[in-house]
Amino acid sequence: MNGTDDIVAALSPVLRAFHALDIRHYISGSVASSFHGATRSTMDVDVVAEMNDEAVAPFLRQLGSDYYASEPTIRDAIRRKTCFNLVHYPTSFKVDVFISRDRSFDRDCMARAIVGEIGSTAKLQIPVASPEDTIISKLEWYKIGDETSDQQWRDVATVLKLLGDQADLDYLRRAAESVGVDELLARLRAMNQ
Repeated sequence: MNGTDDIVAALSPVLRAFHALDIRHYISGSVASSFHGATRSTMDVDVVAEMNDEAVAPFLRQLGSDYYASEPTIRDAIRRKTCFNLVHYPTSFKVDVFISRDRSFDRDCMARAIVGEIGSTAKLQIPVASPEDTIISKLEWYKIGDETSDQQWRDVATVLKLLGDQADLDYLRRAAESVGVDELLARLRAMNQ
């Protein structure tokens, strides 16, 4: 399998479980930035999900034995609104599930997600963070990482450059301010002008 086929193989059962349990979700992180043009290889995929404690047991039953998953870790992630990971045994691909923090920005991301398609052999339709939300999310992770990830910065610079005049600048400004990355967005925009 190639990289995108591994993503499809690892992600498909997770998305089926989300759909079966009516758990809203979307793809973010490097898969989202790659979808929007900042292509790079990855061995994991980030998914944001609105998951609650009652969904854990049925979610794990849906996944079956093809994944490493820790029920206590999942429950803790839901309680603390952080993340947990699943490892797909057949591909060794990791799926990082980030529990939505239910901020205004998080709700906007969920509502603004667009339908995309990934995969070369097998195709998978998935909800993907919009390009603007991908930029803001990655800027937030860049800030959390003490602004040391050159890859995160390159990703957001590429997505913003490819968006060009299509970028929703008003939304970008509001979203950046709401999560505290408005200075980083200003720096990014100045670099792209």
